[in-house]
Amino acid sequence: IKQVFCFLSLILYKIISIMQGFAQRLARSGLFKPSNSSKLQWRPRTYSAGAEQKVSQGAGAQASKYALSPEQIAIEYERSKRNIKRSQYLLFGGCLVSGAYAYILMRSSKPLDIDALQKKDPVKDYEAVANAIAEVLDNSEYDDGSYGPVLVRLAWHASGTYDKNTGTGGSCGATMRFAPECEHGANAGLAVARSLLEPIKQQFPWISYGDLWTLAGKIAIEEMGGPTIPWRSGRKDAPDGTYCTPDGRLPDASLGAAHIQDVFGRMGFNDRETVALIGAHTVGRCHTDRSGFVNPWTNAPTTFSNLFFQELTTRKWRKKKWDGPVQYEDETKELMMLPTDMALLWTRKYKAIVNEYAKDQDAFFKDFSSAFSRLLELGVSFPEDSVPL
Repeated sequence: IKQVFCFLSLILYKIISIMQGFAQRLARSGLFKPSNSSKLQWRPRTYSAGAEQKVSQGAGAQASKYALSPEQIAIEYERSKRNIKRSQYLLFGGCLVSGAYAYILMRSSKPLDIDALQKKDPVKDYEAVANAIAEVLDNSEYDDGSYGPVLVRLAWHASGTYDKNTGTGGSCGATMRFAPECEHGANAGLAVARSLLEPIKQQFPWISYGDLWTLAGKIAIEEMGGPTIPWRSGRKDAPDGTYCTPDGRLPDASLGAAHIQDVFGRMGFNDRETVALIGAHTVGRCHTDRSGFVNPWTNAPTTFSNLFFQELTTRKWRKKKWDGPVQYEDETKELMMLPTDMALLWTRKYKAIVNEYAKDQDAFFKDFSSAFSRLLELGVSFPEDSVPL
């Protein structure tokens, strides 16, 4: 901008010089005569053949009144020269001051970076990110053939640390990138999901980790046949691990109804939202090297449906006889339920909702969509330019 300003100043000075030269030549030409007013005004004189001769021969008082003698012409010419000279000094002084100002600006700041001016802000195409996530979901060599369930778990655990009383935690910050949060027992195995999304982060470096992880959860649910999850951008990443939340904020699957109410109440969810969110167990499975538990909840672990509630209410569950933590298995010994899952059946206020969802998938989808979207937004202050998807 400063260099352009100097360039324009030089052009302005050149234009002024040309105009001055033209004015000087016009003044010397004598093509002006005074008007018949009280003030001295100049207007073009028209010449015809022998015009000077008529004036000099006394073509009458009227003709001579509008003519100038050689002495008057010389006086007016000198006056015009002085006026032009004054204008020249003023204009030249203005250009000089402008040039000096531009020089000072250039000496006191960094030079103009043309490359930087040519660089445009990246277009934040969240649809492209969503498509990239969908492309990496299916993998026959991972678990039951899909990364969808582990991406849902990543989004859930990144968001479920929110505490309404302190206003801390939640998906804004993506603090699971740092220790100690990434090492919390509830987050065991989620390095798989974070590593899966890292190439997408490199492909779209403008997206925050918080937005990427939560968007991945939304896309995974939808791609597995679940409801549409309202989502919007605007999460900012924390700079380091000092923003990590303390261990113990996420649900502990080995505990009961009191723990469920405490954890979900801390986030601000009511009973209906609580049961709907636990319904995410309809996808995925447990691993002994992560949570210590084993087996899936349903026979369709990569399909998002209300099958979790159907299995919970129709099958007979008994404690699994093994050396691992307490869990429950069905008569086939291929499916399992966690103590927190069974607590939904054993607690009256939760059981009524479980039975409703088991019979009405639309009701479950509606409530889950609303609750999960709210879970992803806990603790986030969205900017005005937030992009919904």
